[in-house]
Amino acid sequence: MNIEGKTVWITGASSGIGEALTYALNKRNCKLIISSRRVHELQAVRSNCQNKDAVSIVPLDLAAYESMPERVQQVVAEFGPIDILINNAGLSQRSLIAETAIDVYKKLIDINYLGTVAMTKALLPHFITNKNGHFVTVTSLMGKFGSPYRSGYCGAKHALHGFFDVLRMEHAKDGIGVTLICPGFVNTNVAKNALTADGSSQNTQDKATQNGLSVETFAKKMIRAIEKEKFEAYIARKERMGIYLRFFPKLLHKVVLKSTVK
Repeated sequence: MNIEGKTVWITGASSGIGEALTYALNKRNCKLIISSRRVHELQAVRSNCQNKDAVSIVPLDLAAYESMPERVQQVVAEFGPIDILINNAGLSQRSLIAETAIDVYKKLIDINYLGTVAMTKALLPHFITNKNGHFVTVTSLMGKFGSPYRSGYCGAKHALHGFFDVLRMEHAKDGIGVTLICPGFVNTNVAKNALTADGSSQNTQDKATQNGLSVETFAKKMIRAIEKEKFEAYIARKERMGIYLRFFPKLLHKVVLKSTVK
């Protein structure tokens, strides 16, 4: 697939990976719909684009997933056929299981899983009718194996893999593709915004996150994976080795526990 000129809807576009994707795809002459809860930040992203006229802002809160069918219908009616949906929005976590309030787990599931599923389901009939469409979902390496302090985050990301693997199986016949993007550490605010045990934000940066891939490098690799229509892409540095160690669960367990990552 050549992404040039495609109509792409990006969630979580106000910062980090979503922002970098917006700039990169704008240079590829894509017609972009960018979404997040923070309209002011979206406006700043749009103003930084080379071709601002090709970027439209649609405020969106994944937690309000019950209203997603109506919201998606409005967007399709206003902007016409959509080629690619990039499910990028989400929240991380930094807290021990024994200390974490159940409401924190609910919020992680509501936003990372149910919100993404609701948006995908709402757009699915549009893709089926057009016999064309590509769902790109940013999960995590934590969607393939676990790590301490991220139990709820890992659970939600694992769930996304289960859902989208089945979506791919059920709708390949309709010309619909699914790509799961699994980042390792990327230098974004994901750690600062991560939920702690009581639901408040961590507000500090992880060393591993700070030393992660730049968002610009990540976006280039992600776009390449989309164009190759990969089922899954693992975009990371040495933490990528965890993917292969999954086949040796006891060894993976030891390696993760020995790491200094929190």
